[in-house]
Amino acid sequence: MQFQADTNKIKRWREERHWSQEHLADLAGIGLRTVQRIERGDKASGESLKALAAAFNVDVMALTLDAKTEAEALVRQKQAKVTAGMRLAFFIHLGSYLFGMLLFAGISLGIGGDHYVMLWPTIWWTVGFAGHALTVAIVELTYRYEREVGMGK
Repeated sequence: MQFQADTNKIKRWREERHWSQEHLADLAGIGLRTVQRIERGDKASGESLKALAAAFNVDVMALTLDAKTEAEALVRQKQAKVTAGMRLAFFIHLGSYLFGMLLFAGISLGIGGDHYVMLWPTIWWTVGFAGHALTVAIVELTYRYEREVGMGK
């Protein structure tokens, strides 16, 4: 049976101990090419993982990837991308809103008699901007809550 090894952990542990791949292969009693394949991300046999676990003096499960943990990490990455995109869109909207408000103020001040000519566009754009800000805040708070509750499991 083939297992998905935690290649980052195996490589990190090997490097922390200042072991070469050849040294790890000798300690584990497996071939150098096997160590290279595992560190490259190929699937590993149960025997190879047991041998590596013995070399590192850990339980074999410490060297395998947990599908649930990997799925949670992917979800967190996707959420981070979504929130980063939402923040960028919000700041673009903020910049255009500030420019628009300056433009509306200039138009209102430049017209001789009616200083409130741009009042309704200002109000509606402000309502739209506030809605955008509220949406970003709700998404940020929701993701933050999910992270905190997820950590408490």
